[in-house]
Amino acid sequence: MSPTTTLRRNPGPSWGYGFLLWAERWWPRWVFRPVLMAGTWVALGVMPAQRAYSREYLAVVLGRPAALVEVWRHFFALAEFLMTELRVGRGAPVRCTLAPENEAAFEALVRSDRPALFGSFHFGGSDLLGYLLGERGRRVSIIRLRVGNSGETRLLGERFGRQVSFLWVNDPVNLLFDLKAALEAGDSLALKCDRLEFSAKAEPFDFLGARRQFPFTIYHLAILFERPVVFCTAVAEQGRAELRVFASPVFTPVPAAGREANTQAGRRHFQAVLGQLEALVRQHPYLWFNFIPLNPEVPAAR
Repeated sequence: MSPTTTLRRNPGPSWGYGFLLWAERWWPRWVFRPVLMAGTWVALGVMPAQRAYSREYLAVVLGRPAALVEVWRHFFALAEFLMTELRVGRGAPVRCTLAPENEAAFEALVRSDRPALFGSFHFGGSDLLGYLLGERGRRVSIIRLRVGNSGETRLLGERFGRQVSFLWVNDPVNLLFDLKAALEAGDSLALKCDRLEFSAKAEPFDFLGARRQFPFTIYHLAILFERPVVFCTAVAEQGRAELRVFASPVFTPVPAAGREANTQAGRRHFQAVLGQLEALVRQHPYLWFNFIPLNPEVPAAR
C-alpha cells in the first residue's frame, strides 16, 4: 500500500485509546466503569449510522423492535471487549477454555506442524484467537483492515509479534501476492468470514432466518493450497480476559475428490459452522460486533 494512501479511521478521537488505557490503569473501577458507560451513551448519540444498523440487527435477532437501552448494551459490549483487548495488548494473561465438542480434533490440528486456515467472525472475544495461536508455537498471518487509529491492533501486534504478522486487505492486488507467499512459506492464516467488503468469493447460506451472503474465500484457498480449515468462536467473560472457545469440526479437502466435490463439502461445513454461530448469537445477541448492515438476503430462486 502506498504510504500516501489515506487510511480510514475508527470512530473517536486520535487520543482515545491512550486515554482509555491510562484511565483504566489509574482510576479505580468504581470511577472508570461509570465513565465508560457514560462515554458509550455519547458514542450512541454521535454515531447515527452505527446506531441504526445495531437497531436493525437487534430487531432480527430478538424478533421485535429493539429499545434504545438495548442498542446501548450492544455498544457497551463492544466497549468492554475493546478494553479487554487493550489490557491483553499491555500484557494481561488470557485464559482460554475450549468447549468439549470438537476439542480433540482441534487440539490435534493445533499441535501438529501442518499449516491451516483458522476462520472466525466479529463476535465476542474471537478477535483475540489469531494472536493466541502464536502462543501455541504457530506462525500466523492475520488478515486485517489497516486503519489509522487502531490502538488495540498495535499493542497486540507488539505483544505477539514474534509469531504473528499482518496481511492488510486495504490493497487487494498486493494481498493476493502476500497470501500466496504466506501460504507457500508454511504460515497459517487467520481470517474473519462475515463481512463482505473485501471478499473475492461470496455465497448464500442460512443465517438468522434467511438466506444471506457470506464470504467463501477461505474454502477456495483451502482447496487450492490443500490446507485444513477450522473455525473458532469465543465468548469473552464480562470485563475479564477469559475466553470460552467453540471450535468447529476440521474440514480437510481431499485432492483426489476433485474441486467440485470439495467445494460442495466446504459448503456443508460452512453451513454447520454458521449454525453453531447462530446459536451463540441468539444466546449472546450483544456480542455480534458488526455495526454495519446485516449480511444481505438472497432472493429465493423461482
